Amino acid sequence: MDSQVEANWGTDLWDQFDSLAGHTLRGIDFLERYGAFVKDRALIEVDYAAKLRKLAKTYNPKKKEDEDQQFTTCKSFKMLLNEVNDLAGQHEVIAENFQANVIKELSVLVKDLREDRKKSLVEGGKLQTNLANQIETLHKSKRAYDKAYKESEKATENFHKADADLNLSRAEVEKQKFNMGTKSQMCDSAKNDYADQLQRTNDLQRQHYRSGMPDVFRQLQDLEEKRIKSMRSFIHCCVDIERKVFPIINKCLDGIERAADVINEKEDAAIVVEKFKSGFLPPEDIPFEELPKNGSDNGSSNNINYIQVGPKMKDGGLTVKGTISGKGMKKRTGLFNIFGSRGNATVTDGKDDFSDLAPNQRLKKLRQRVRELQTKIQQETFARDGLLKMKSVYEANPALGNPMTVEGQLNESSHKLEKLQQDLKRYMDYLDEAQRNSTQIQNSHSQTNSPRLVNGRNHRNSGGSAAEEESLSSCSNSPESGLGRSHTSLPGADFDQDQYDGHHHHQNDTEKDYYDNIYESEALPPLGVCKALYPFDVTSEGSIPMIENEELHLIELDQGDGWTRVRRLAGDSEEGFVPTSYIEITLYNT
Repeated sequence: MDSQVEANWGTDLWDQFDSLAGHTLRGIDFLERYGAFVKDRALIEVDYAAKLRKLAKTYNPKKKEDEDQQFTTCKSFKMLLNEVNDLAGQHEVIAENFQANVIKELSVLVKDLREDRKKSLVEGGKLQTNLANQIETLHKSKRAYDKAYKESEKATENFHKADADLNLSRAEVEKQKFNMGTKSQMCDSAKNDYADQLQRTNDLQRQHYRSGMPDVFRQLQDLEEKRIKSMRSFIHCCVDIERKVFPIINKCLDGIERAADVINEKEDAAIVVEKFKSGFLPPEDIPFEELPKNGSDNGSSNNINYIQVGPKMKDGGLTVKGTISGKGMKKRTGLFNIFGSRGNATVTDGKDDFSDLAPNQRLKKLRQRVRELQTKIQQETFARDGLLKMKSVYEANPALGNPMTVEGQLNESSHKLEKLQQDLKRYMDYLDEAQRNSTQIQNSHSQTNSPRLVNGRNHRNSGGSAAEEESLSSCSNSPESGLGRSHTSLPGADFDQDQYDGHHHHQNDTEKDYYDNIYESEALPPLGVCKALYPFDVTSEGSIPMIENEELHLIELDQGDGWTRVRRLAGDSEEGFVPTSYIEITLYNT
């Protein structure tokens, strides 16, 4: 068929009303079937996305596998799972757009097409009924005309017979003549009625096939073309929906490629060394044991004591790997016992200080724990500073809020900060002890020819580099660590670096000697005065009690640890620390 010829159902298919009715119905059903196809396709996309997400969740590393996440293969796999999650999201986008832009609109279109088709068919049916009724009326009038014509002809024939018959009376002839005239009039009337009905039928039929039904066919043709054009648009829309997510899907695939490029076999091999390296060297050759000629074995066992393995170890002896035996390892209590008496000091269970690990691994864990505590102290300090600022704003403008509402939070923050600083000092002590033990073991091995530790601070094969050691040492003096040089720290943290280093060489110094050394320096001039808002009892060494409304000299400001250094106005000029949240400070004008 020539594509340039425009089809016209009204003229070309004037007699195919029933066929067009069936064709349009099948067309709408086909469009509805296509809608069901798109709906099922969207469900497949949703199901596929859900399965992708479930797959990524199933293979996502568990918490117990966190230690392996440092390997490049694990990092790469984690990145791959994230990209798979993103891929699932794009398939969800496809399903959502199918539902919003295709399925929903297609359902509305099918409903409208069915209603429009029904209206057109009802209108065409009325036209068909009217024409059929008119044709039936014409047929009735034609039959009436035929009957009247036959009766008229018979009446005329009877009159002529009677008129020719000489035996009939004049009355009989006149009767036949009258009957002939009546039938002739009836025939003329039927003929006129038939002619009138024929004219009406022709007019109606002409209107039916030239304007009435062509309009109906045109409506059906428009409806069919709209259905076909809409289906084409829906297919294009589906393609556009999928094509729009292709760039993002390609980015996900690029991300998977980048994840693959992250894998580095050399780096993973080095991580394995860092993770499992104990810090020991392989044992040296076992010396030859020559038995004495007289058969005595005195002293022979002493030659190989250094390789003795088993539970029977001398106190303070070394195992075959050169570590200090459990009996030779002294459990440490709190640093200087500043935050409590020795009887209440924290006692580790062999895991808190990682003493059950190999030297290299213990140093690694301790350094990691110190860094974590320093980070927590910094975060808590920022939070406490925020509360202090909020309190100062409330004090400057009471309309904004009551300063006492943040008092409890300040106290809680100060206690939490104090606890973190205690833990940091304790782990710094563990770290120093571990380093000294490594040095002690190394020296012991050098003297006894036992397997040597290579865990010294400056040894290239130690668990941590010298730069890392220096980094931790410098961090221990930072304000965030709670062990800085500032003389305004918490009572338990109030010491300089020289005193801190001296502490590690004199573990048996008493707390009194420690604080006597601190306060031997010249008394500092007051920075202002402060007033006690609440009574305070001594809770730890270095703090002093105060009563409500007592006035004190302000010696040093709070440095972020929640404590302020003060001195009494009279008497023995006792000096110490009090909680910052318990006092109201007035600084001297400078």
